[in-house]
Amino acid sequence: MNTPAPSPPGTTLSPVLNPPGTALTVPSCAADLPFARSLTLGKVKLHIIESGLLWLDGGPMFGIVPKALWERRIPSDTGNRIPLAMRALLVETPDELVLIETGLGNKESERFRKIYGVDNAPPENLPGADRLQAGLHALGFSPDDVTVVVDTHLHFDHAGGNTFLDAEGRLQLSFPRARYFVQKGEWEYAHDTNERTSASYLPHNYDPVMNAGQFNLLAGAGAVVPGVEVFLTPGHTPFHQSVLVGTADARACYMGDVVPTMTHLPLPWIMGYDVEPLRTLESKRLLLERAVAERWLLISTHDAVVPWGFAEKHGRDVTVAEVDGVTEIRAPFTSGPEDG
Repeated sequence: MNTPAPSPPGTTLSPVLNPPGTALTVPSCAADLPFARSLTLGKVKLHIIESGLLWLDGGPMFGIVPKALWERRIPSDTGNRIPLAMRALLVETPDELVLIETGLGNKESERFRKIYGVDNAPPENLPGADRLQAGLHALGFSPDDVTVVVDTHLHFDHAGGNTFLDAEGRLQLSFPRARYFVQKGEWEYAHDTNERTSASYLPHNYDPVMNAGQFNLLAGAGAVVPGVEVFLTPGHTPFHQSVLVGTADARACYMGDVVPTMTHLPLPWIMGYDVEPLRTLESKRLLLERAVAERWLLISTHDAVVPWGFAEKHGRDVTVAEVDGVTEIRAPFTSGPEDG
């Protein structure tokens, strides 16, 4: 059958939105993204910080889904790579400043950054070791203000910003006053890797936090602080967790890699990176059923086009509706994606 030609990065396409037809721009570099977006949901203030872009091969990102299907929704470049956000969520509660995920950080080599197409340098006009730290400053905070950090899991593009290299090349905790949280099973899994999993787990992203006595290991679902709770969504890793924010009448779900982009909302669209894809399938099924029933605001980690949307059911499909009342911060950037 004939398939439409893909749109190159920098053009527009219609993502998985309800109503359909909303044209949004596919970013070609991190500077194309808003620096941060903010929204009040019930009694909490949410800020999503665009901590950078990765460029990864589209094949592994979509597993068994043929390229003829996925490229209609996320166009690839000449190297078959697609742009992926590294999106953090900052939550203001009455008593805590909670950061969910920390991006990739600044510790990796130039070779590493070229392989993965990393684009996360801070702008020259803001302080910070990386784009995430600069984003906090743009919102009027500093890393010292963060009191809680939640890692969905410990892969380098989700927990890499837990630590950073300072100007003298010394490894430091990015959020020195924060309590960090991850599942105990994920911590153990990260320290028992094999040939298949070891490239994703870099100990300098999390061991220093434990050595400083600031990592809290969780045993299953439950509240981290009032208004922020975690629940298990295994599959991508055996102890992956997603995060719920808010109250029963107004909830947001930071999905993590159980649904890495909104294009992955269909149940069988599962990454090739997942170590237990059939468990991912069931985790997605349960998450999306509840999201639709309670109309959660779904927040995507990696979707470079659609950061969030309210879950809705249309026939057999789950889609996301556009979000109103969002404010944006944009800032000048001097860096772009590095050539691979």
